[in-house]
Amino acid sequence: QVQLVESGGGLVQPGGSLRLSCAASRTIVGFYTMGWYRQAPGKERELVAAITSRGSTDLADSVKGRFTISRDNAKNTVYLQMNNLKPEDTAVYYCNADLKPLQYWGKGTLVTVSS
Repeated sequence: QVQLVESGGGLVQPGGSLRLSCAASRTIVGFYTMGWYRQAPGKERELVAAITSRGSTDLADSVKGRFTISRDNAKNTVYLQMNNLKPEDTAVYYCNADLKPLQYWGKGTLVTVSS
């Protein structure tokens, strides 16, 4: 059983920045792949960014050059730095932990990008 708690969402203007945090209740960050997903109204949930146990990262094409995923293994926390935000980034952002064959999800944090 793993609990994931996201924080850092909110309302931001286009071009602004936010940093999301995902705190895990168990020592998993650094040992398993962690990811950020998002789901916009009326759309399917999509992978935004992931970081493997080795530290390799992957970003969706739509956020490359703007978002960065990182982690602090000691704090058991994963971050998503979001820069140059666009209205299309508006979504509920979910933290995911892949403990194959089990996956865990946070409850999500809402990011709204609007002028």
